[in-house]
Amino acid sequence: MGQSILESLNVQVEGSGRRILVLAHGFGTDQSAWKHILPFFLRDYRVVRYDLVCAGSVNPDYFNFSRYTTLDAYVDDLLDILDALGVDRCAYVGHSVSAMIGILASIRRPELFTKLIFIGASPRFLNDVDYHGGFEQGEIDSVFLAMKANYEAWVNGFAPLAVGADVPTAVREFSRTLFNMRPDITLFVSRTVFNSDLRGVLGLVQVPCSIIQTARDVSVPMSVATYLKDHLGGLSTVHLLDIEGHLPHLSAPNLLAEVLRRALAR
Repeated sequence: MGQSILESLNVQVEGSGRRILVLAHGFGTDQSAWKHILPFFLRDYRVVRYDLVCAGSVNPDYFNFSRYTTLDAYVDDLLDILDALGVDRCAYVGHSVSAMIGILASIRRPELFTKLIFIGASPRFLNDVDYHGGFEQGEIDSVFLAMKANYEAWVNGFAPLAVGADVPTAVREFSRTLFNMRPDITLFVSRTVFNSDLRGVLGLVQVPCSIIQTARDVSVPMSVATYLKDHLGGLSTVHLLDIEGHLPHLSAPNLLAEVLRRALAR
């Protein structure tokens, strides 16, 4: 990236606790998505936040299209950040695609993670034989076409659906970070995410996991949370939030923070 990864990906470390907590944002947002969650953990943890290289808050010149064709390059970034910070043990919270990045990182370096917590996680978004991921290929292709045809219109339609709940501030915040992304990068990352299939590696995860799932998520059906629990190799639990939406850290941060604290204490 031409400079320190800590600078390139806007790495922030805050808090006074001895334990390390990593908050990793999902597709379409940046680390600011955690701003309502952060205050709940600063006393007990040193909290690490960073931006995925595809985020609109990162210089788009750092996005190497030939490198970020799979999630493995994002895993490299995460592990490079933790190594640069000298982190040898941490708890990890990953939203959406960052949940899968955390899974892959824990397979590579299981000794690095004490706990994995997933929010809106999916190992595969496409339906398959005996697997309900939530989408048919034709539906995904239509999304890609809409993004290419009119990015602004797509964001204005997608953001309220993703947030789900009637929380206008959350819709505005998600729209803001989506608009900050360069449209060609957004489309490229979307293809990478929707073409990913991590079902075959779930059994290799040995770190204890907590799966946080909202009751109604347009992107991830409840069946996916159950699938994760049944197929992850380590001890795993599911925490159901009786709310709508894919972004509870924006739409219901107080509720999510309470569930996160309980999950971390297990």
